[in-house]
Amino acid sequence: MGTESSANRRIPLIMVAGIRAGQVAAAAETARREEPAGTALVHHDLRQVAQGVVRRLVRHGDSESTEILELAHGCVSCTLRLDMLPLLRRLSAAPDVTRIVVQLDPALEPETICWALQHVLVDDRPLAGDVDVQAVVTTVDLATWFADATGEEELVERGLGGSADDERTVAQVAVGQVEFADAIVLAGRADDRWNQVRTEAVIARLTPNAPGMHLDDLDVSALLAKVPADARRGEVDGPQGQLLRGQPSLETDAGVSVVLFEERRPFHPERLHQAIDVLLDGVVRTRGRVWVASQPGVALWLESAGGGLGVAHAGPWLAALEPDQWADVSPERQVRASLTWDDYYGDRMQELVVIVHEANPQDIAHALRHALLTDDELAEGERAWASYEDPFGEWHTDPCGDDPAETTADATGETGTR
Repeated sequence: MGTESSANRRIPLIMVAGIRAGQVAAAAETARREEPAGTALVHHDLRQVAQGVVRRLVRHGDSESTEILELAHGCVSCTLRLDMLPLLRRLSAAPDVTRIVVQLDPALEPETICWALQHVLVDDRPLAGDVDVQAVVTTVDLATWFADATGEEELVERGLGGSADDERTVAQVAVGQVEFADAIVLAGRADDRWNQVRTEAVIARLTPNAPGMHLDDLDVSALLAKVPADARRGEVDGPQGQLLRGQPSLETDAGVSVVLFEERRPFHPERLHQAIDVLLDGVVRTRGRVWVASQPGVALWLESAGGGLGVAHAGPWLAALEPDQWADVSPERQVRASLTWDDYYGDRMQELVVIVHEANPQDIAHALRHALLTDDELAEGERAWASYEDPFGEWHTDPCGDDPAETTADATGETGTR
């Protein structure tokens, strides 16, 4: 860094996540202590964010400051826009800061924060030009993570909600934190060997290439050195990109298996809606894109974790685009589509990966196959499909009312939309 000017250097950033606050703090502090003089540790405590109160900790060298922030709207989005991102901008410009460690609150998902670094504007530009995400590190409590990842408890029930109307489950956050990780820090001890092996089997399918190390023996530099060169390192590539990264091992281990469901014909929207329960009971994770007959132009992204499930748009099918619109599609997706292209369906197909621990894989495949259009329904064509009742036609809106992709922020805390 000695030859770089402070105006164009990118400060290395390590993001530490996890559902257990104490373990996240321990791992983050271990990372800070490796280079205490130049490392700034940042933490926003969101336990009272629903009341509009956030406690911000900054630790750098021998100094430590704690400040209580009062926000007009108590939510994670506002904390990001109004304080966290402007703070990271200021720290990245400080001459005595050579690395930043972000200790995430348990309510925060690293993918959301990394998306904000790349897209949310602070003083008319995103933070991606100021910080370089070295790795996302997620801590996993061996005694409790599996129960968290397969349960139905909501974050607000545990006092971890990111806002008053946060509907996310503990499972959704716990699974998402692991799935987005470049490295895993194991903590504590499982009650029995079976629970530990099963937990490790699930993790290996959520993030197959992430190296692991136990918190008791944590050497952050050594752990990060094991992260593969092609790790995502905070890169948010959307639902199509998750499929392009490949599938986890299909081998069964410790009772954990993977169901890969791939079919060409579309789902009947109502029958798919009725079959959704099969993706929740005894299932750790479901993710993938689906084609619903009543919406032939768009892929839907479906994902579940524990007892929580979400459905969202995943963009248009390439078959629904005009040829001149393909230029806006990533080369990787174009290659994937060309390899599986069908003369009739194009790239439209069902692609679901389901990680199960108690459910019968055959039952899941059968229920999903039953939700597909029959031969007679398929023969009726798109005009008839458009008349189907569609439970997937209504979408959840952000309680803050802002599209995060259009959000801007500056160091004064003022916000607006483009």
